[in-house]
Amino acid sequence: MAHSDDHNTRHFSSLVVDGMERAPSRAMLHAVGFKNEDFKKPQIGIASTWSMVTPCNMHINKLADSAATGVDNANGKAVIFNTITISDGISMGTEGMKYSLVSREVIADSIETVVGCQGFDGIVAIGGCDKNMPGCMIAISRLNRPSVFVYGGTIMPGCHKDKKLDVVSVFEAVGARANNEINDAELAEIEAKAIPGAGSCGGMYTANTMASAIEALGMSLPNSSAQAAISNDKRLDCERAGAAVLELLKQNIKPSDIMTKEAFENAITIVIALGGSTNAVLHILAMANAAKVDITLDDFTRIGKHVPLVADLKPSGHYMMTELIEIGGIQPLMKILLDKGLLHGNCLTVTGKTLAENLADVKPYPEDQDIIHSLDNPIKKDSHLVVLYGNLAPGGSVAKITGKEGLRFVGTAKVFDAEEQALQSILSGDIVKGDVIVIRYEGPKGGPGMREMLSPTSAIMGKGLGKEVALITDGRFSGGTHGFVVGHITPEAYVGGPLAIIENGDTIIIDAENNELSLVVNEHEIARRLEIWTQPLPRYTRGVLAKYARLVSSASLGAVTDNLD
Repeated sequence: MAHSDDHNTRHFSSLVVDGMERAPSRAMLHAVGFKNEDFKKPQIGIASTWSMVTPCNMHINKLADSAATGVDNANGKAVIFNTITISDGISMGTEGMKYSLVSREVIADSIETVVGCQGFDGIVAIGGCDKNMPGCMIAISRLNRPSVFVYGGTIMPGCHKDKKLDVVSVFEAVGARANNEINDAELAEIEAKAIPGAGSCGGMYTANTMASAIEALGMSLPNSSAQAAISNDKRLDCERAGAAVLELLKQNIKPSDIMTKEAFENAITIVIALGGSTNAVLHILAMANAAKVDITLDDFTRIGKHVPLVADLKPSGHYMMTELIEIGGIQPLMKILLDKGLLHGNCLTVTGKTLAENLADVKPYPEDQDIIHSLDNPIKKDSHLVVLYGNLAPGGSVAKITGKEGLRFVGTAKVFDAEEQALQSILSGDIVKGDVIVIRYEGPKGGPGMREMLSPTSAIMGKGLGKEVALITDGRFSGGTHGFVVGHITPEAYVGGPLAIIENGDTIIIDAENNELSLVVNEHEIARRLEIWTQPLPRYTRGVLAKYARLVSSASLGAVTDNLD
């Protein structure tokens, strides 16, 4: 490695601790464990998202210790600091869920604030739940200092009646209980068994989707996305990440060297192949914005025409992330995609090597596995992430269509101005075959916060209506959602988008073949309704939600708060 007193590796920390006049700074750092020799080492901030708020993050304090060991053993000086996390799974379906997407911005701001203030030369960021992962990446992009992202790892599955469980199993069991398919005792048993310990939700939900995307982006070490939260592999991943940042410092490789347009295209490709969450669209747009890379909704459509869905993973498939880990994770899939010309192999990664170099010695999947289909026999020949436009979504919307739901839905609108109203209607049996549930005023500004709709979509599945009804919203969906659903509708209802003027009984067409979302009402009637529409009063006038509502951009731009140009 470079000499320990080389200012090229201490560009920021030297300004904080070098020289006679910085003696007060050094005095304070002595108190937190610095020795004299540490002041000549590059300082690496370890951004830990640990908390006891959620099982996704309850183990990350120990992972942060491992990352610090990796830094210190590579002749750097690690400094661990914390940021917040919230739990989508716990807050889902409540007013508290409005803080979820907001937390992505708070996390990004807090990491940027600490690293910028303390003069850290590099960063290891460890994220476990889905918002703190893109939050870490947004901060890394803004700071543009040598960095490695580490995924906290996936949870092990629960088990009930020889069937593997995860948190989505519980949400769907609520619908099954409402439908009298199970009793209270069985619901309680599923509830007690579904979450056996630490780690992120166990299917190809948003956390595992974003971990895979960030690895494909080149910002995590190979296999970081495919390790159980509690495992020796994950501990070693953290130690290697700590050492890798020192090597990136030595080579002066910054996130902007890695996070190029082609790298983001690689991330989109892997999300599509894995059947990843619609939230990936929102987060990749936001991460690209922070990296000053031009990625739009239409890039998902362009890439999606050529990339098949091949992974049979929950929620729409059969397998869990732990089972993908057992056959080799995403690295063999990336090699398959690279060999077919579907990935850019020349992209630089945090190993200091290109993607193609990282994949050169990767072994193929076992021949008897059926989790990852061949490109010649895909689950869907093109992307499941379908961007729809039309008179209901002039600015775009995002659907998750695996093909199992069909590709076209025509139904009658049942309109709700909040998620809770829709959920009660579903559970009470008011929703019937042919309905299109419309949930509005749940967008980034209108919610505010763009809540996920896992509770109503899971209730639909639990009621056995997955192929019988559709749901559209200016809110968004959990990675655990499946069924005929469309979210991220823009412009959102709160700013006067056409979603605001749908009436009960209107006909709505969701067409995933022609990529259209349409309200079957003539233009003059739409214009008349818009003319008499009035904007609701803001739901929050003080605090973080009010601040977010004033700053946040459209979902089609990633719902970012720093797009102030």
